[in-house]
Amino acid sequence: MNKENPDRNATAKKTFSRRSFLKTTTAATAAFTIIPGVAMGKKLGYQAPSDTLNIALVGSGSQGSGDIGSICKPEVNVPAQSMFGMTAKPGTEKLVAICDVDWGYTPVLSTFQKYPSAKKYKDWRVMFDELGKSIDAVVVATADHNHANPSATAITLGKHVYCEKPLTHSIYESRLLTKLAKKYGVATQMGNQGSSGDGVRQACAWAWAGEIGEVRRAAVWSSRPIWPQGLDTPTDIQKVPKTLDWNLWIAHMPLRPYNSAYHPWNFRGWWDFGTGAFGDMACHNMHPVFKVLQLGYPTKVQGQSTTLKKDACPHAQIVKMTFPARPNLPGMAMPEVEVSWYDGGFRPMIPNVLPEGKTWQGEGCALYGTKDTLVLGSHGSGAYLLSGRAPKSQEVLRVIPDNNHYLDWVNACKDPDLREKTASHFGEAGPFNEMVLMGVLAVRLQKINRILEWDGGKMEFTNISDTEKVSTWSEMFDIGKMMAAAAASAKTAGGAAPGKGTAPAMPGMPGNEDPSAKNVKEFVASLVKHEYLNGFKLPDMPA
Repeated sequence: MNKENPDRNATAKKTFSRRSFLKTTTAATAAFTIIPGVAMGKKLGYQAPSDTLNIALVGSGSQGSGDIGSICKPEVNVPAQSMFGMTAKPGTEKLVAICDVDWGYTPVLSTFQKYPSAKKYKDWRVMFDELGKSIDAVVVATADHNHANPSATAITLGKHVYCEKPLTHSIYESRLLTKLAKKYGVATQMGNQGSSGDGVRQACAWAWAGEIGEVRRAAVWSSRPIWPQGLDTPTDIQKVPKTLDWNLWIAHMPLRPYNSAYHPWNFRGWWDFGTGAFGDMACHNMHPVFKVLQLGYPTKVQGQSTTLKKDACPHAQIVKMTFPARPNLPGMAMPEVEVSWYDGGFRPMIPNVLPEGKTWQGEGCALYGTKDTLVLGSHGSGAYLLSGRAPKSQEVLRVIPDNNHYLDWVNACKDPDLREKTASHFGEAGPFNEMVLMGVLAVRLQKINRILEWDGGKMEFTNISDTEKVSTWSEMFDIGKMMAAAAASAKTAGGAAPGKGTAPAMPGMPGNEDPSAKNVKEFVASLVKHEYLNGFKLPDMPA
């Protein structure tokens, strides 16, 4: 698909800067519509080259390699994939570029093999510089911490963007993508595929018709993590694989030595690179609650977890958020509601009675109404009412063709009328992702021992003082080592009487400095908006 006008370019007398060119062509790019070949008398099922998007993939590992097969037609035939109710359909578009920092990782090599003509890159910035004019849309499926920058940059270049979940690694980045998508008018979609499925549509139809009554309490849960969490920070320095550009993988985060505990695949369990099971699976399982209850920013939050480690996400977490009342719908009141999250093996208690054939699943959500309880499974699938009823209700949400999250985004790239109608466009996914990441903050601040009050508009907690400190991780004590250190210290002191020698420091105990203690406001600010290091820079926030 070619958006350039050769005749106009040939007759142009004036040379524009890249920034000026983008400003003058953004509106035209956003308004551009492809006329399907069938409308021009072409054979049904045929897609002309002019109807085809040129796609670039940033991150072709486990997730990216799967995503791209549902968006771009492989050059080498592979079996079609089906996920969470989506009709198994192969991709339709052309993959012109693949960018990944590790050319030795098996899923990356597989993507190379399926799309041999696609140009290969390790640095997405170089890819944009070389192929920017020939790319129509970008799919981003990197580690969490690298989602925002290529997505934001692509949008400022007028490219449509599909970005995996969580949409971003920080709250500020989510706000940025929301505003950029609105400014540039491109088609966007976050990768919570279940949002395009029947389950969420059925849930909204029942709830908004008044079938479950008022909801003042909801629960969401996941059996994950399925990757390592709760680990100590690696101390050994491993050799960087020859196929991996470790500095590009780290990108804007603080540099650290390579270790296979971080990459490949394990990034989700580390605060600098992922958001743990909550940030990962809440984007799937909490979405029905967000959609049905029309949630905005929470006003209160508290978090608990198993042992907090210095750099690693904990094994299991519980988070409770409070949302204020929202405008009522014709068939459903929207009072204040508490939404609780469980992961790592925890989940809400099993109801006394379940409908025949139903079990209390390991992934899902429940909305406890005054008339009935609405339950959904993983990724918002399989909605049912705890009473066993199955009332008929009119559709209240747009029906996604074939429930296909990927190709609906492709259609939106080609049809401006669909830009804000995809199930998880950034205008909706951005605020939702902010909500999830605020819950992640609550886990990291749990030792402040209070319910935190959140101002979503300002992206800050309002009930912490400027000088307050909080312990951000737990120092684990090995009693045997402590006793041995005390004995060694006494011996070094020349056999001093008990109590006269130098005792080993015990962080967190009276009289000793807690190495994990940080100024709360400064700590929160650094998590809400990361400092971009190592030569990386985010686009500016639109007004």
